[in-house]
Amino acid sequence: MLRQKPLSYFLFFISLLAYFVIAYGVHRHETVALFSLYFLLFGIYVFVIKVATSETLEFWILGAVLFRFVLLLALPNLSDDFYRFIWDGRLLANGIHPFSELPDFYLSSGLSIPGIDQALYDQLNSQAYFTIYPPLAQFIFWISALASPQSILGSVVVIRIFVLAAEIGSLFLIKRLLIEFNLHPKKILVYALNPLVILELTGNLHFEAFVILFLLLSLYLLYKSKIISAGISFGLAVGAKLLPLIFLPLFLIRLGLKRSILFYTSVFITCLLLFIPLLNSEILNGFGKSIGLYFKSFEFNASIYYLVREYGFLTKGYNIIQTVGWKLGLISGIAILAFSIWPYTLAKKEGQFRLIRNSYAYPAVVSDVPQVMMWVMFCYFLFTTTLHPWYITTLLMLSLFTGFRFMVLWSALIFLTYAGYDLNGFTENLYLTAFEYLFVIGYLVYEILCQKKYTYR
Repeated sequence: MLRQKPLSYFLFFISLLAYFVIAYGVHRHETVALFSLYFLLFGIYVFVIKVATSETLEFWILGAVLFRFVLLLALPNLSDDFYRFIWDGRLLANGIHPFSELPDFYLSSGLSIPGIDQALYDQLNSQAYFTIYPPLAQFIFWISALASPQSILGSVVVIRIFVLAAEIGSLFLIKRLLIEFNLHPKKILVYALNPLVILELTGNLHFEAFVILFLLLSLYLLYKSKIISAGISFGLAVGAKLLPLIFLPLFLIRLGLKRSILFYTSVFITCLLLFIPLLNSEILNGFGKSIGLYFKSFEFNASIYYLVREYGFLTKGYNIIQTVGWKLGLISGIAILAFSIWPYTLAKKEGQFRLIRNSYAYPAVVSDVPQVMMWVMFCYFLFTTTLHPWYITTLLMLSLFTGFRFMVLWSALIFLTYAGYDLNGFTENLYLTAFEYLFVIGYLVYEILCQKKYTYR
C-alpha cells in the first residue's frame, strides 16, 4: 500500500493535468493533441480499474469528482450543441416557446429579443431545424438564461453545475446498487473514471447525465419496492431525453400486472405533466418535425444503416435515408420488443456465460433489468442512423451490472469519430467507423463464445 500511494497520486495529477489541457487548450480539430491526451487518460483509466483495491477505491472516486470539477469554467470544445441550449433558454426567458419557430424566424421577423442575435445564431449547428430537447432539458436551459442572461460562459457554468450534481448523484446510486446486487464496489470506477463519460457529460454538457441519474434512481426504487416513485423517476429520465421510452416494454413481465399498472401509470402522469407545455398544435408540429428529421436526415457513425446505405448507392444511385431510416427504426422496434419479452438472461455461472431462465421473483428480478436494458439499447444503436459518442455513456453505465466489458472498448474506439473534424468542418472517415464496429462486435462475440473470466464481478 505504501508503494502504491505515490503511484496513485502521480496518476491522479497526470490525469488532472490532461483534463485541464483538453478543456482549456485543445480544439476538436487538433486531432493529434486530442487523441494523445485522450488515450493517455484512457490508458491510466484501464490501469487504475485493474489495480485499484478497496483501500484506494474512495481515493479514485474522489479523484473522479475532481476531474469533473476541473472542467467547471471551460466552454465545451468538442461539441457546439451548447449554443442551442443557450438559444432555447433565452427564448424561454423571454416568454417564447423554442419549439414554435425555426431560429432564422427570429432574425428575419425583426423581433427584438434580448440575447437572440446574429452572433449567437451564427454559432448554431442546427439553424434549419427545430430544437430537439425535451422539457426537463428546456427547464435547465431556462434557469441558465435567467441566471446569466448576457454571458454564454455564465450560462454554460450554470448548466454544468446541474450536470455535476447529476453525475455525483449517479456515482452515489451506482455504489448503492452494486451493493444491493452483490457486485464488487470496485466496478464503480468503470463508469466514474471513464474519460468519455467525463468529457462528454460534464465537459460537453450532454443530457445523458440526467438520463443516467434518473434511470439509476428508478432501478434503486424498484429494488426497494417503491413502484410509484420509480415510475416518477423513469418519467423524469424521459423528460431529459426521449430514448428511455424504448425500455418500457421490458417491465411488463418483470414487475407483474399489478406493479406494471402502477409503474406505467406513474410514468404516464409524470410525462404528461412534463410535456403539458407542448400540448398545442403549433408546438407539437415543431416537435414532430424534429423527431422526423432525426430518422430521415441525420446520419453519423452508424453500423447496419451504413451497409444498407451503400447497397442503396449501388442499386439506386442515391442516398436512401428518406425511405430506409424509418424502416430500420421499425425493425429495431421489433427486435427491442423481442429482447424485452425474452425470458432468459445471459449470465455468468461457474465462469461461463449461460442462458439462465429468469425466476421473476420480485424484487430480485430487478437485478436482471440492467442487462436487458443494455441489450435493448445496444440493439437500438446497431440500427440507428446516428450514434454520437455521448450516446453510449448510458450503455456503459448499464454494463456495470453485467459481466460484459465490450462497452469499455467501445468507449475508447468511438472517440475516433473526432478524427473527422478539421478547420473546414467535418468529413466522416468510414474506415475508422468500420474499424470501430468490427472490434467492438468482435470483442463482444469473443466475450460470449470464449467465456472470458474477469477479476471481479
